[in-house]
Amino acid sequence: MARKAPTISCGPEDRQELERLAGSRTESKQMVERAQIILGCLAGRRVQEVARQCRTRPNTVIKWRQRFAIHGLKGLRDALRPGAKRRYDEAFRNRVLAVLEQSPPSGQATWDGPAVAKVVDGSVDAVWRVLRKEGICLQRQRSWCVSTDKEFAAKAADIVGLYLNPPEKALVISVDEKPSIQALERTTGYVETDNSKIVRGYKSTYKRHGTLNLFAALQVATGQVHTAITQLKRREEFLQFMDQIVAEAPVGQELHVILDNYCTHKKCDAWLDKHPNVHFHFTPTSASWLNQVEIWFGILSRKALRGLSTRSTAELGQAIEAFVAAYGPKAKPFKWRKREVKGSQLRNTIVNLCR
Repeated sequence: MARKAPTISCGPEDRQELERLAGSRTESKQMVERAQIILGCLAGRRVQEVARQCRTRPNTVIKWRQRFAIHGLKGLRDALRPGAKRRYDEAFRNRVLAVLEQSPPSGQATWDGPAVAKVVDGSVDAVWRVLRKEGICLQRQRSWCVSTDKEFAAKAADIVGLYLNPPEKALVISVDEKPSIQALERTTGYVETDNSKIVRGYKSTYKRHGTLNLFAALQVATGQVHTAITQLKRREEFLQFMDQIVAEAPVGQELHVILDNYCTHKKCDAWLDKHPNVHFHFTPTSASWLNQVEIWFGILSRKALRGLSTRSTAELGQAIEAFVAAYGPKAKPFKWRKREVKGSQLRNTIVNLCR
């Protein structure tokens, strides 16, 4: 005796939802097929007929008809699957971070992915996933410099005060030198890399044609820069450059000059006695970043010196002068945006970094 197929029924709301799913273009293919199967069964068609119309197997029709009869529309959704047990869990993550706190293996100066994976007995890919998630880069490096000047607060406040609230009718100038700029001659051009990217290329060999030194004085209020190119960088050249700055300023105008602690900037008492309107302000030890002219030197390096090929120091000097001439008309003052640096920002352990 043939078995009788279980009858199914649904309310008008469920039927309306089934019709929507069956004709949907946004639902998954599986949900559309299951809705069409149930609608066929609700219409009283036999299993083989529904399977033929939906281009599926009879067993599939029977499965979803039974699921719908027991659970309704919810039965058409896939059941939750537990999935495979996680091998690399929170404990694995903690072991990876703990290894980075230890000394690297013998023969290596720093940790890398394979070395960490060997210690924690895991795959290299799993180690890299942990490092990427925690934002840890084993090969990238950054340096920091902490000033040990006992008068750091007072000196820094003095210089920042000149930036934010300069004395009335006075000229504030940031002065420094960029020493030993090399005149290098080498072939440059554009090359195609293995991944089809076009990048700037440099020939590995080059010729040296000597060096030049560049003195620069930045007017904090206007952003204008005065420069002098010299062969040497002695105190004598520095004072000659300062003579030019004083000569270009209005007679008797008070000048406040911000300098770092380089030896040529010190022991200039005799020169200062001859120029009582000039006052030197020195940055704290290991804090030359307080001198705004360093920002301008960075712009010079990026725009004019990086990738430059010259056949003599004369060509190098012409390139620097051309940059200064082009920079002058569009010069503007820098906005002081140095944020406060707190001790808590220096994380000396991986554990502290990830908290």
